[in-house]
Amino acid sequence: MSEVVKNRYEFVVFFDVENGNPNGDPDAGNMPRIDVESGLGLVTDVCLKRKIRNFVEIKKNDEQGYKIYVKEDASLNSKHKFAYESEKLDPKAKGIDVDKAKKFMCKNFFDVRTFGAVMSTGDHSCGQVRGPVQLNFARSLDQIVQSEITITRQAITKDTDFEKKSTEMGRKHIVPYALYRAEGYVSALLAQKTGFSETDLELLWESVENMFEHDHSAARGKMAVRKLFVFKHDSELGNAQSHKLFELINTELKDDSKAPRAFSDYHDISVKKDLIPKGVELIKE
Repeated sequence: MSEVVKNRYEFVVFFDVENGNPNGDPDAGNMPRIDVESGLGLVTDVCLKRKIRNFVEIKKNDEQGYKIYVKEDASLNSKHKFAYESEKLDPKAKGIDVDKAKKFMCKNFFDVRTFGAVMSTGDHSCGQVRGPVQLNFARSLDQIVQSEITITRQAITKDTDFEKKSTEMGRKHIVPYALYRAEGYVSALLAQKTGFSETDLELLWESVENMFEHDHSAARGKMAVRKLFVFKHDSELGNAQSHKLFELINTELKDDSKAPRAFSDYHDISVKKDLIPKGVELIKE
């Protein structure tokens, strides 16, 4: 394992969707998420972390140190029990060393040492971990249109309906096109606590850049990461406020009189490099 991350980072990722639903809202009939006041589209941090986890799982294939904690293969509590069994801890003993179980989880599960986790449920508490990598909700640059498309199929579901009809109806919810922007943070101070390493960091960047490449489906349409910008500070605490760095990245429509329908409808996304503060370096663009 490489050395633990010793620098603070901020990053901004731009991704787009074409004729798909990037993140359905179960409280709105699975329509694409939207800010009802502004009309801008939203994608949750949970959704983006899921894509990152999925890529790591595909690339590492359950390799030692790169297991995924939040996935559907088993209950979370069963993984806490696995930590106790591996470390030979007795959950009924007085003064149980929860930190030992917590360290085991950080060492063996990539997403625990990256994003953190609440692992205090069940009879085998592994405590709580605050992860060094955090993401905000992604938000579209322009207002989105939530379209509901009616679809048909020839296959009939029920035997009782087979004699009555020849097709069945369904619906798909899509965004014709939208470009989204998400912002994230990497804390060196929290990385020291979870053991998040330089190798983990490189895997994170690779995962962000490829998070939609192995997640294609008809429901999500055509999704792609278009740009990833990474700011590296030359210290653990950092050399500039994150929001000031985020404000250095701008893009705008070439023609704001019509709705965007392709990435090429935007000017090149640029960074005001001459305004980057001292002690901060743009390492990816």
